[in-house]
Amino acid sequence: MNEYELKVYGEVVDWKRKLSVRSGLFNRLSKKAQTKVNGLIPEKVHQALTEGIKGMVKATLAGSNITTKKPIEPRPPLAAMDDEARKKINVFQKTAMIEGAGTGAGGILLGLADFPLLLTIKMKFLFEIASVYGFNTEEYEERLFILHVFQLAFSSDETRIETLDTIENWEERKRTLADMDWREFQQEYRDYIDLAKMLQLVPGIGAVVGAIANNKLLGHLGETAMNAYRLRVLEGDLSPRADY
Repeated sequence: MNEYELKVYGEVVDWKRKLSVRSGLFNRLSKKAQTKVNGLIPEKVHQALTEGIKGMVKATLAGSNITTKKPIEPRPPLAAMDDEARKKINVFQKTAMIEGAGTGAGGILLGLADFPLLLTIKMKFLFEIASVYGFNTEEYEERLFILHVFQLAFSSDETRIETLDTIENWEERKRTLADMDWREFQQEYRDYIDLAKMLQLVPGIGAVVGAIANNKLLGHLGETAMNAYRLRVLEGDLSPRADY
């Protein structure tokens, strides 16, 4: 490792340690309340939500793959990839803020439209980041990895720790993964963003709340994605970098 890669390695170690820390009391109580609410929802509704989000995500994955550029070969140094990733985060945060402000200003009806729109922005962002770090999103296993990065960013303590373990051991785990647990995927995501996005539906303050919430959610996803791909690069998942 060169000096920059050693620095990044330390940042990744700190990031993993932070992910292993339990959420605050307020977040844990919120999760318990949401779990109780989920228990009251009829199974047919859960199945409908699961299939709906599964279909939405898979459609977004297909569309994002078509519009994503292929990775640069040979891959650049890690420092160059990190710089490009930060630029992507900045661009997508601004896009998400504009979307959140627009749907938030429209009250409840447009506020509800924020869910699929923001999900599309997040998935497109993850495809772009995967390409930046040299991973080919045309491969099924890479699209599956993207979904695990998404789940790592938006999940409760227990699921987050399990997902981090999968990402850390991706080369071994990917051989045994045929698909996502879509029921868990949709519940964890809904529970995570419900609290952050609830006030977006309130007329008068929805635009401001929507912009701020979307900016923070994309920033959090950006940090998660960068470190997940840095981890794979540092562990040698890719061919040697270009000498420039």
